[in-house]
Amino acid sequence: MPPVTGTKPMADLYDIAIIGGGVNGCGIARDAAGRGASVVLFEQGDLAGGTSCASTKLIHGGLRYLEHYEFRLVREALTEREVVWRMAPHIVWPLRFVLPHHKGLRPAWLLRLGLFLYDHLGGRKLLPATRVLDLATDDAGKPLAPGYRKAFEYSDCWVEDSRLVVLNARDAEARGAKIHTRAKVVAANREDGCWSVTVALSDGSHSTVRAKALVNAAGPWVADVLNGVVRANSGAGVRLVQGSHIVVRRLFAHDRCYIFQNADGRIIFAIPYERDFTLIGTTDVDYKGDPRAVAASETEIGYLCAAASEYFASPVRREDVVWTYSGVRPLYDDGASKAQEATRDYVLTLDAPQGGAPLLSVFGGKITTFRRLAESAMDKLKGRLPMLDKPSWSGGAVLPGGDFPATGYEALVSSIAAEHPWIERGLLRRLVRAYGTDVRTILKGATGEADLGLRFGADLTEREVRWLVDKEWARSADDILWRRSKLGLRIGPEDKEALERFVAQCVAAAAPAVPA
Repeated sequence: MPPVTGTKPMADLYDIAIIGGGVNGCGIARDAAGRGASVVLFEQGDLAGGTSCASTKLIHGGLRYLEHYEFRLVREALTEREVVWRMAPHIVWPLRFVLPHHKGLRPAWLLRLGLFLYDHLGGRKLLPATRVLDLATDDAGKPLAPGYRKAFEYSDCWVEDSRLVVLNARDAEARGAKIHTRAKVVAANREDGCWSVTVALSDGSHSTVRAKALVNAAGPWVADVLNGVVRANSGAGVRLVQGSHIVVRRLFAHDRCYIFQNADGRIIFAIPYERDFTLIGTTDVDYKGDPRAVAASETEIGYLCAAASEYFASPVRREDVVWTYSGVRPLYDDGASKAQEATRDYVLTLDAPQGGAPLLSVFGGKITTFRRLAESAMDKLKGRLPMLDKPSWSGGAVLPGGDFPATGYEALVSSIAAEHPWIERGLLRRLVRAYGTDVRTILKGATGEADLGLRFGADLTEREVRWLVDKEWARSADDILWRRSKLGLRIGPEDKEALERFVAQCVAAAAPAVPA
């Protein structure tokens, strides 16, 4: 759906205006709209265009956080794994992680203790428990260098992070929220007990909205909003920490992941990625500057290559890297001396002067706990907005396309294949992973490959592109190739240019004549 245009007010008054279209902003919009609040959300770029598209793609408890005694955070995250899996079984699925024992680092008894807690803190029901592997006989040992004899295998989950954001936005919209992308909030002032919010739109015009409460979920820009947009006198600080990842050609044949300990106390993951690749990450480096300019440095790339090469029999070299990505985590500044030790827990601050409109600011958080963060935001605001006092609901409601059993992906693929026997199986599997049961709507009326329309390289078709533009706020080729999917790994420059032209045509055809 198109961004708003024009100069008129968008509505007389909303209950909540949200700045930021990442996982936290969209999660808050979904929860609030589901409780009956009128909600409007503004994102300066594309949904998940910042930190939320640059994660390690894991729904996990955070095994290493146990070392920092963050038991509440770990327990909450472990509990959320299966909740989020059930909400979106198309974009979330279980993975097994192999942790080789390194004799020079953490002792085996400490790893056993940590994994015992990991298995039992979060009420695990569907995910299998930890087991010990003999790397001399298990397939997980084959890619590893000689000398690694024992490993521990445990469970966590994978998530398509950008799609998680978009699906939250879609569900929020279905419940009445207004979602506006390419709409940057440039000023917000308290007037007559409400917020007056000024928004710069993609066509160069400005519009205004009034809201009873304002939520600052701007991620790495949370401090910029406080200081430059709202001009609030807040003592809360944000610590920007850069996390970078590299992608290389597939390093091993099995479908399990590795978690490697490093001599500096950090850990990295090596994860099967997009069928033909391996994802390796992440780093923890304090970041200064514009979050939009973040990029993996040669130092970080070298660090990740060296850390992986410590474990794999075949070294990972710089020339093996086919893609890198980097994001900035907006952590709450708790005074930790090292970036890797800064808390990943979320902190919500409420500025609610007597008789004045409340401002809620979101610091930190993990993609795993976005839903619980949203519930905490509702708890903070419900004293000012009575409709938010309704019971929690979001964990029991599936996201768009997720209305099938958590373990039912293969059955859904087979069912849709029977309905459309002409479709190539690899394409169908990718579509079901991205859209779940919505694939039936995307393919409605199609009786053969010709009905999928134009091809844009790899297996991307016109029908899918039109869905992404019409239903998921895609406005550019990059929105589609790097956030709604990772087909950018497979599509060349000429196909991308053709896609860019086609998306522009679709957007122009869908643009409204009057403000939304």
